[in-house]
Amino acid sequence: MSTDPPPTRCPWVDLDKPDYIAYHDQEWGVPVHDDRLIFEFLTLESAQAGLSWYTILRKRENYRKAFDGFDPEKIARYNDRKLDMLLADPGIVRNRRKIQAAINNAQRFLSVRDEFGSFDAYIWRFVDGQPRVNEIRSLADLPAQSPESEALSKDLKQRGFQFVGPIICYSHMQATGLVNDHFMACCRREEIIEAYPS
Repeated sequence: MSTDPPPTRCPWVDLDKPDYIAYHDQEWGVPVHDDRLIFEFLTLESAQAGLSWYTILRKRENYRKAFDGFDPEKIARYNDRKLDMLLADPGIVRNRRKIQAAINNAQRFLSVRDEFGSFDAYIWRFVDGQPRVNEIRSLADLPAQSPESEALSKDLKQRGFQFVGPIICYSHMQATGLVNDHFMACCRREEIIEAYPS
């Protein structure tokens, strides 16, 4: 039996929730360059509006099933019948505006991908292609938004995206590694920096 002390993690992680720990340790803050995964996070962050992230995290597998693995090409073609099916699905957040936004955003997502070659190429421009690494020592240091998330939100809205305010955009940037907001004392901060050097 190991006597090593447990790793230090960001203080917002609920250590009683293994799925939350796994999300923090394996995904949060890791740079993402896969368009489908970027779209998944964008859809989930939009669904989170007004709710806790853990509420959405627990529904993530249900979302993957309900939204065809977050394939934007399939979602962009959803019709009213599919919308009604989603509204009847207890495994997701049954909010008509959020579901309609997911469909709309899939259509807008494809337009951006066509313009830039990939959505990845588009979104990483907002941090000049490199993760922003912040020095977070306490919860008070953790920003809710940034100039970059404000710029991203403004641009997405101009392109017709919905549920993409600057706070949602900042959460998205944290989740997909455009921003590394792991606390200074967190075991993952340096691991991510070393694995994805500037």
